[in-house]
Amino acid sequence: MLKKVLSISGKPGLFKLISQGKNMYIAESLVDNKKIPVYPRDKVVSLGDIAIYSQTEEVPLQEVLLLIKKKEEGKLIEVNTGIQNDELRDYFSKVLTDFDKDRVYPSDIRKIITWYNILTKADHDFETVEGENAEDSVDADAKAVEVGADLPKKTAKASKPSKDAESSSAKTSTPKAKAKVKKEGA
Repeated sequence: MLKKVLSISGKPGLFKLISQGKNMYIAESLVDNKKIPVYPRDKVVSLGDIAIYSQTEEVPLQEVLLLIKKKEEGKLIEVNTGIQNDELRDYFSKVLTDFDKDRVYPSDIRKIITWYNILTKADHDFETVEGENAEDSVDADAKAVEVGADLPKKTAKASKPSKDAESSSAKTSTPKAKAKVKKEGA
């Protein structure tokens, strides 16, 4: 479900991918529901592609957001603008105990908390797993193939060329042969 949620560089908040135009995408803000065009020159990142470094592996952002939701019991996180970096790291270590403190910066933690608050206000479902949706679409494609198998196949009938077509093909080949003869004789 996070695949269609976008972060656009230079624009505040998060956006939901609505549709695709010829040279742009149309996205809707999750904060104020305004629709904006997103051009190829804009730096866009899907939240489904983001992972957080831990000591053992990279943890997908969706799992981190689920852990935050469980810790906060689905409520918003109150963040002071003057919160210290150590306090942010302490909070995040309660959510994801083995996150890599050298590669996950306080600015990243602030951004994740902000994204969590935006998604919670927008009533986003964190528990929908993209893999389930992918399996559903594969099943739908398989059903479409099965339905298509019942349809009769169209075959092209061999038709006789008309007399006009035979005479025109003969006419076009005859002058070419004469042209060769003329070239050889010259």
